[in-house]
This record gives sequence, C-alpha cells and structure tokens, in this order.
Amino acid sequence: MTKILTIHPENPQQRLIDQAVEVIRKGGLIAYPTDSAYALGCHIGDKMALDRIRAIRQLDKHKNFTLMCRDLSELATYAKVNNSDFRLLKSHTPGAYTFILNATPEVPRRLMHPKRKTIGMRVPNNPIALAIMSTLGEPLMSSSLILPGDSAPLTEPYDIKEALDHQIELVIDGGFCGFDATSVIDMTGDEPDIMRRGCGDVSAFES
Repeated sequence: MTKILTIHPENPQQRLIDQAVEVIRKGGLIAYPTDSAYALGCHIGDKMALDRIRAIRQLDKHKNFTLMCRDLSELATYAKVNNSDFRLLKSHTPGAYTFILNATPEVPRRLMHPKRKTIGMRVPNNPIALAIMSTLGEPLMSSSLILPGDSAPLTEPYDIKEALDHQIELVIDGGFCGFDATSVIDMTGDEPDIMRRGCGDVSAFES
C-alpha cells in the first residue's frame, strides 16, 4: 500500500524528509511537490525504479527524464556548459525551468537522449524538493506525474495515492503546488532555444 506523508510546504520537518529519503535509497518511488506540479522521483542509479516509472507512465525508451538538482554546484558533474550559459542558468535557478544540456560521461547512458547525448536538468523552487535532495546528497531522477491518457499532471496528493496505490511507495503531501509545466530551454546550441513555454518567464532566453 502506498503511504502518504504530510510535510510542511514552507518549513519541511527534517525527520519526515529523512523518511522520504530512506524510501528513495531503498529503491522506492515517490510522488513529490515541485514548483510547477507534482512529479515522480527515484534514485539516479536505480534502473529498476526507472523502469517502474516508464511502466506507470507508459513511456518508451526515448523519453527523457530530468535530473532534479538542489543547486548548480552539481551541474558540472552531469552537464557541460560554458561560462555565459552558466551565468544565465544561475540567474534563473531555482525556478520552473528545465534546461536541456550536453551530458558528461558521469550521466548513465539510459538517462540520456539516445541520439543527442543530452540530459534535462532543473533546480526547483520548492522547499520540500530541495530538502529531499539536500538530505539525499545527489540529484533525484524525475518525471512529470502525467498518467496515460491525461493531458495534465495530477495535483492532489490523495488523488495521486488513489491512482497509484501499490505502484509507488510514497506520496508526499506538500499541498497544492500548481499544475502548469515548466518552461523547457535547450542550451546545447549557439543560442538558447525555447522548446516549451511554461510557468517560467522565458524573456531572457529570447533572441
């Protein structure tokens, strides 16, 4: 049975964050709040957990996942960016943006775009998500919580539990956090390319 854990949205209780992180470290799947919508998350190195997310969302092997990071200090490990791009990223994180970046060899091949060798990365502006990653000490592998046949993510924790009971280990109830998608910015070319306009302001990326 899927467990629900209610965590304060602005001042997350560390003992509850520790419980969520323990679930992740043991290979479990969590549904957790971000600054745009709820998402599914698992440990970055756990192929079985990743395959479970693919099965829940009915994704093919070419679907990109996102590395949720606590800050940009983790960026250099997983992505290649020049100085000007880094400054642009720094001025927009944390925030509701997913950045498509060239991946480093540290990124497991199964997480990369199979042809382009890119990875999606983001730093969410959500205290619960940031506390989880800070305690975990590494990025969280993440995917939007949009179920097959739906066009928008689930937004209520108890609806998530009902839909995914026995399929994931934990739902974190952090209150309503929105239902809009992030803005997606491709940073792999000479100029930023706005791939999706979401809830993050993209004016700084327009040429």
